[in-house]
Amino acid sequence: MFDRPRSGERALLVRIGIAGAPQPEELTEFESLARSAGAEVLGLITGTRRSPDPRLFVGSGKAEEIREQVRALKADLVVFDHALSPSQERNLEAFLQCRVLDRTGLILDIFAQRARSFEGQLQVELAQLKHLATRLVRGWTHLERQKGGIGLRGPGETQLETDRRLLGKRIKTLNARLERVLTQRETTRRERKRTAVPTVALVVYTNAGKSTLFNRLTGAQAYAADQLFATLDPTVRRLDLPEARRALLADTVGFVRDLPHELVAAFRSTLQEARESALLLHVVDAADPQRRERIDQVNGVLEDIGAGGLPQIEVFNKVDELDEAPRVERDEAGRVRRVWLSAQSGAGCELLLSAVGEFLGPEVVHRHVVLRPEEGRARARFFAAGAVLAERGLPNGDTDLEVCMPRGAFEHLCRTEGLS
Repeated sequence: MFDRPRSGERALLVRIGIAGAPQPEELTEFESLARSAGAEVLGLITGTRRSPDPRLFVGSGKAEEIREQVRALKADLVVFDHALSPSQERNLEAFLQCRVLDRTGLILDIFAQRARSFEGQLQVELAQLKHLATRLVRGWTHLERQKGGIGLRGPGETQLETDRRLLGKRIKTLNARLERVLTQRETTRRERKRTAVPTVALVVYTNAGKSTLFNRLTGAQAYAADQLFATLDPTVRRLDLPEARRALLADTVGFVRDLPHELVAAFRSTLQEARESALLLHVVDAADPQRRERIDQVNGVLEDIGAGGLPQIEVFNKVDELDEAPRVERDEAGRVRRVWLSAQSGAGCELLLSAVGEFLGPEVVHRHVVLRPEEGRARARFFAAGAVLAERGLPNGDTDLEVCMPRGAFEHLCRTEGLS
C-alpha cells in the first residue's frame, strides 16, 4: 500500500483561496512540492471560496471544471493544496474518477522517498499509518464477512475491522521501536551534557540552504540540492569555533507551511535535538520575498515542540543573490541578532562561527597538565576529547600535556580521574 512509483505521475494541482485569492508564492511552493514528489504537473486550477464545502471542499461548479480538466489532460491524480477530510477525499475520488491526494498525503509521500536512515523510515511509516487509519471507512465493504440472509448470519469480522486491527498492531510495533531509538538518543544527549559540549541546532523553512550551510561549517558530506526536503535524517557533527573552542552542530528536519501534525508527532526524537540545544541557528532564505512569513511559520512549529523559548540567531543565507555584503546585526544590548552570509560561497561563515562562539561564552581553559606514568587513562581521555595541543616528555618520566577544552569538560575529566 505504501510502495512509491519510481517515475512521476500525471497530476493536476488544485489550490483554493479561502476568503482571498491564493498568493503567487504559495502556488510556486505547491508546484515545487508536487515536483519534489515526482509528479508530472499538467496544470494548476485556482479559485476562491468563503469557506470549504463540506462534501467536496470545492463547489459543484469548480468540481465539474476539475473533472473536465482531468479528462482533457488524461490526469491520473488530482492533488489539493489543502488538508481534506476522509469523506471529502472519497467524494472527490468518486466524482472525478481518479485518485485524489491532499497536502498531508503529498508531504508524507515526499518524506517516504527521502528518508534513508532506519529511524527516519520508522518515523515516516508511523506518520503514514496514522494518516491512513482515518481513511479506511467503507474502503473494503466488498470483502466484508458479515452478511445478512439465510445461512449467512452470524459472527464475523469485516475487512474494515481487520485492516484497523492490523494497522493498530503495526502502529504499536513502530511506537515501541521508536521509543528504543528515543532512549538511545537520550543516552547520547546525556553523554554530551556530561562532557559539557554544547549543542547548536539548525532550524529552517525547507529549501533555505540548511544542508549547504551544515556542510560548509562542519566539512560534512550531507546531501544538498535545490529541492524541498532534500534531507530528512538527523545528523550531528563537530563544530570548530574560534579560540580552539568546540560545539556540536545538529541538522534537523526542515519545516514548511501547514506541516502535518502526524509528522511533527512522528519526528519527535529528531526534533528533540532542537529542543535540547543551547542555541538555535534559524536559517532564512534572504532572497525569499516571504521571508518574514517563513520565519513566523518556523517559530510556530518551534512553539509546538516546546522550543519556542530557546535563544536564536537568525542566519540570512543567499546574500549573493541580493548583491549584499556579509555582516552581523546586533540588538540594543549588543547581542548578535542576525548574521548575513552565503553558504554556497562561504562568505560570512567566519562571522557566524564568531557569533556562535561569542554566544556560548569564553568557557574554555588552556592549561598544562602533568601526568604520572600510571595516569595513562587520563592521557588517553584528553586525546579522545581532541583537547591536546602539544605533548612533552619530562626527565622524571612524567608527561606534560598542553590542553585546550571547554571548562566543564576539563573539570569533569580532572575530577573523575583524580587529577589535582
